[in-house]
Amino acid sequence: MPNHSVESLVARTFLEIAESLERGGSAARARLALTGVGSENGEETVLAGALAAQKKGIHVVYIGTQTREGLECIRAETEQEAHARMDELLASKKVDGAVTMHYPFPIGVATVGRVPTPGKGREVFLATTTGTTSIRRVDALLQNAVLGIAAAKACGVERPTVGILNLDGARQAEAALKQLKQNGYAIDFAESGRADGGCIMRGNDLLSGVCDVMICDSLTGNVLQKMLSSFTTGGGYESLGYGYGPGLGEGFDKLVMIISRASGVPVITGALEYAAQLIAGRYLDVVNDELSRAKRAGLMKLTERNGEPQQEAVAKPQKEVVVHEIPGVEVMNIEDAVHSLWQAGIYAESGMGCTGPVILVSEKNAETAETILQKSSWMF
Repeated sequence: MPNHSVESLVARTFLEIAESLERGGSAARARLALTGVGSENGEETVLAGALAAQKKGIHVVYIGTQTREGLECIRAETEQEAHARMDELLASKKVDGAVTMHYPFPIGVATVGRVPTPGKGREVFLATTTGTTSIRRVDALLQNAVLGIAAAKACGVERPTVGILNLDGARQAEAALKQLKQNGYAIDFAESGRADGGCIMRGNDLLSGVCDVMICDSLTGNVLQKMLSSFTTGGGYESLGYGYGPGLGEGFDKLVMIISRASGVPVITGALEYAAQLIAGRYLDVVNDELSRAKRAGLMKLTERNGEPQQEAVAKPQKEVVVHEIPGVEVMNIEDAVHSLWQAGIYAESGMGCTGPVILVSEKNAETAETILQKSSWMF
């Protein structure tokens, strides 16, 4: 039996899905859930995106308050109810993935956005745009690079070029990534279009799409995705790109794609297509393969250099369903804040939403948890 590499397998499956999407053929029939409740442009906009994706061969299961002929629909009156229905479909494997507005990913998981740049129309993967791979900035940038490469490869870019946005921690991330390359991790650095060159990217490089994968922190990436998606519309309607992308991270095995409440029909359709391409490209295999390669090259040792003192052991309360989000805690303090709730006997989890870090607790514990966090000065 021939020994096909992951890269050749991904390239082949990507071509197959692309050809099938063009034909509207059955091979592209990924089943994807799509939530519409909460859109600032109205559910009609989300439904239009769903119908456009179905014409390209993707089976969409719409979750919201409205229905459309020819579209499989599930009733949900609120965002919370829509997410519950979506999670049920994912858990039961009745859908291959989901596209939704706002999702509190656990720490360690972040999304890789995808958008054409205005200079030359070249697509760039923004790694990352929501969630966070680490509460330590440089560690997050390193892991974002690996996940960005994986997302690009799963979508058919065999050797994605990587640039690092010129922000805090960029030079440290550059040194660490070059050490990974020296240790055997295959990474192709892009070259800035500015006179001084190098793989540290300026705003000019982003606009012209110099690299396939642009590395940045999630909050910066979120702003960039919003600006590039809606710069022709004045900001209220995102008309370009594929949305904020899939939540990727070690051990996270469900495909949840993020769009914005301001996303318009083209972006919603694009997000569904992005999801179908990831599924066809066996994205989980690619992510796991990239992480394994990076670890063999010393990724964990490099991130341990930025380690912090271990927290005092605290007994974790019994797990329960947590749906209430508490914002306002700095990301550097998020785990300490969670531990303070555990000490009080309240089960809590840390997460990262589109607008920053959140602590997740049950509805019954919401008021008590907020009081504890305020008294402990973790939030004000």
